[in-house]
Amino acid sequence: MYIEQLYTGCLSEAAYYIESNGEAAIVDPLRDIEDYLKMAKERNSTIKYIFETHFHADFVSGHIDLGKATGAPIIYGPDTVAGFDVTVATDGQVFKLGNISIEVLHTPGHTLESTCYLLKDEAGKDHAIFTGDTLFVGDVGRPDLAQKGAEITMEDLAGKLYDSLQAKIMPLADHVIVYPAHGPGSSCGKNLGPHTLSTIGNEKQTNYALQPQTKDAFIKAVTDGLAAPPQYFPVNAKINKEGYESLDAVMEKALQPLTSDAFKTIAADEDTIIIDTRPANIFTQGFVPGSIFIGLEGRFAEWAGSLLPFDKTLLLVTEPGKEKETAVRLARVGFEKFAGFLEGGFEAWQQSGNRTDLIIEVEADELAMDLPFDNNLVVVDVRKEPEYAEGHVKDAMSLPLNNLTDPGTMADFDDIHNLYVHCAGGYRSVIACSMLKRQGIHNLRNVAGGWAKIKEQKDIKTEKEKSVLN
Repeated sequence: MYIEQLYTGCLSEAAYYIESNGEAAIVDPLRDIEDYLKMAKERNSTIKYIFETHFHADFVSGHIDLGKATGAPIIYGPDTVAGFDVTVATDGQVFKLGNISIEVLHTPGHTLESTCYLLKDEAGKDHAIFTGDTLFVGDVGRPDLAQKGAEITMEDLAGKLYDSLQAKIMPLADHVIVYPAHGPGSSCGKNLGPHTLSTIGNEKQTNYALQPQTKDAFIKAVTDGLAAPPQYFPVNAKINKEGYESLDAVMEKALQPLTSDAFKTIAADEDTIIIDTRPANIFTQGFVPGSIFIGLEGRFAEWAGSLLPFDKTLLLVTEPGKEKETAVRLARVGFEKFAGFLEGGFEAWQQSGNRTDLIIEVEADELAMDLPFDNNLVVVDVRKEPEYAEGHVKDAMSLPLNNLTDPGTMADFDDIHNLYVHCAGGYRSVIACSMLKRQGIHNLRNVAGGWAKIKEQKDIKTEKEKSVLN
């Protein structure tokens, strides 16, 4: 028996390769399936099953493309209705894989079709459970992602999750390994722990959701303080349920090289968005006017899905050689409308004599010098509200980055304002600056190093916002 977790950090997502006696199964595959095919080939195994724990909301699964490439059935748990051919398993159904077996445990709560898969070893002993978004390390799946049209409340789903955990998870032996679909940083739970796997015994001891409590107390615990899910979640869930265009077809569009002139012509269409994925410190020095920066070095796909519309055509500006990586990572969260990439990158745009833009960067000590003397200076803090609450520049405006998707937020600024934009370290603030500039707000500066550098300045007054913390 062989099990490998394939973890994708920028999405906090875990897929799994399971193998026994020349037969393999994939659990919750990403949209780009090459790694799974390569592993099976290198290990001289045949992919026999594709197991899906639920309709994922935070990424587009590779189930359809992998099924077509291998002929393996796509298996979901009970109560699944999909727009493509799937095998809907029954609760307790067992699938043989080489010398081991995988038992279906229907665990509704995160979603109605949510299902865990219990792996039994060659001796028939419980060895590991693939929990999807039902159980994480230190947390459980959020119960507020019911698909549109489902007549069920968040509290109803939380109640079902309580029942699922009590009936299907708690009876398992302490030694059983827990393999969840997500790790730290995922928005599929409230506060996932720092590790990507655990054991049932450890979770019984440390996971707040598995402690002795009434159903009402559990419902309150898992629903209180839930932040709104990213805007792309329902888009991805719909894609995973109804089907999608093959990744090869998407890549064919995305990887069309465009000359500067062709790029400029397409970019002139108001239904087109330029996304620049170069590092933040390079982007600020010069970019194609109107570009939105989302650098590959951060939680790229998550921010793209949260900030960019899915009905617009995307044009790519990347570092040379990063075109495919950019397109694949965008496709992972459901982007399929591409017109191509700027051949030769930003340097080719410059060399063609085209107009460019830039973002002025200032150090934190310059902000400290300007604050007392500029009555029109506005510090714009684009961190999340809890971060702002823990400490911020006195009188700073809290404008979380995800709110910049709403054009109405732009009306808060006047032409006389001098904006000094910052986040925690500099990545999110460059995104924010690029979006503000796209909206026609150019009198701004990015504070290099963000809050980490600002709070070191003794001359800058800071404060906390307890109302947000509570």
